[in-house]
Amino acid sequence: MRAVPVNAILLATLSLSTAFLAAQDVRIEETGKNPIEAKFVPNGQVRMHLCSSGVSLIGRDDAGLRVSYHPTVEGVKVRLQISGSDAALRVTGCPHNNFQLTVEVPKSSGLHVRMFAGQLDVWGVTGDKDVELSAGQLTMEVGHPDEYSHVDASVSTGELDAAAFNVNKGGLFRSFDHSGPGKYRLHAHVGAGELDLR
Repeated sequence: MRAVPVNAILLATLSLSTAFLAAQDVRIEETGKNPIEAKFVPNGQVRMHLCSSGVSLIGRDDAGLRVSYHPTVEGVKVRLQISGSDAALRVTGCPHNNFQLTVEVPKSSGLHVRMFAGQLDVWGVTGDKDVELSAGQLTMEVGHPDEYSHVDASVSTGELDAAAFNVNKGGLFRSFDHSGPGKYRLHAHVGAGELDLR
């Protein structure tokens, strides 16, 4: 049997590694396609800029990222870029009335979410959370307070109800900070409206 040259083995290994890395890079830019799905690793970081609407952001058990909306209307544009453990999602063109957007991510994902107005609900996500809503209602399931090393939450005007941390405040420029033994960080802010941490 003829021996395989070491250089050939190294070249094959390098080719497979490159193919694997390339397979993790995804770029989707779609108008009108619904839903949109892509594989995404657990424990990754997801940055989102979402149009004003009703949004459900849900943690899921499998390694996938899924964007769907109702009703299916023209003009909604979804841009999703995944590179390794980082994902960037931007949704634009949402109609103003009765539009519901659902974003599903691996439940251990870290979140960075910005949205101008509407209702934003976050359920079942256990990683770091950095979420800001300029106007409307932000409701977030946070789990046990001891899972966090640092929490800061605030409203510029409105109501801050953080039952998980025994805090309830209303009025102008209301906020609270919390430190604990956990490993996660939580930042939540609403400009005008209601912030509810459960």
